[in-house]
Amino acid sequence: PAGVVPGWIEPLLAAPVERGALLGRAPVDLRVNRLKGDPDRVAQHYPDAARIAGLPDALRLPEGAPVEQSDPWKWGQVEVQDAGSQLISAACAAAPGMTVIDLCAGAGGKTLALAAAMGGKGVLIAADTIRSRLARLDPRADRAGATFIETLLLDQGHEAGALESLKGRADVVLVDAPCSGTGTWRRNPEARWRLTPARLDRMAAEQARILDFAAPLLAPGGALIYAVCALTDREGRDQVRAFLERHDGWTVERIEAAVGRAHGDGLLLTPGHDGTDGFYFARLRRTA
Repeated sequence: PAGVVPGWIEPLLAAPVERGALLGRAPVDLRVNRLKGDPDRVAQHYPDAARIAGLPDALRLPEGAPVEQSDPWKWGQVEVQDAGSQLISAACAAAPGMTVIDLCAGAGGKTLALAAAMGGKGVLIAADTIRSRLARLDPRADRAGATFIETLLLDQGHEAGALESLKGRADVVLVDAPCSGTGTWRRNPEARWRLTPARLDRMAAEQARILDFAAPLLAPGGALIYAVCALTDREGRDQVRAFLERHDGWTVERIEAAVGRAHGDGLLLTPGHDGTDGFYFARLRRTA
């Protein structure tokens, strides 16, 4: 539709443009931090909250809700996290005692969800190439009671060397890759006009490069979860297919979720269909 997305990108999207959803406002989704709180008890502090099917730790508040003034926020019992992002964290199936690597951790939203799933037990490494983003994780982890998280600053283009000691050790690696951000256009409307074909090319190449140095980190039987907050097939469906063509010894595992649509080898979430930000994610299992 004219005026909603740039015309050049519309044919590249995995789903038809959802005009109403892109023009609407996003709700406020919370994830209850089980290291510090019980979802049913925390929900009592938010009388306007709705529960989200398939996500027992999620609460949905009306857009603009003043979360940071609430007691559960001050006590570290909740984090603001889109339901789609929570689904990706859940798809990792992290558990106590595992070795888990969040390879593009950013400020650590999904890292904190993984920490809660692990019950604070095991090895959890948050890695990123941007120091300022990674630095935001430490105070968030302290507030959440997830003090066992280790951070690892990587040098872009030289990541494999810094990760050498972790090769073949991880039970779970999450690659929440840098992307076009097309899935978050309702939150950042102006971003749709800054995206160019050349930038999309660069993003797709970087995603493939990250997947290639992520794969050797998995132990046999380990799970690689690939995710992008993007709705172009180049960054989602096609990226996973290309990885499987480059690498032997991997199988696809279907992801069961209460929302989303199967698309290629993964799951597609869109604002209009699912009420979440737009995401594509897939779970790959190392068999050899």
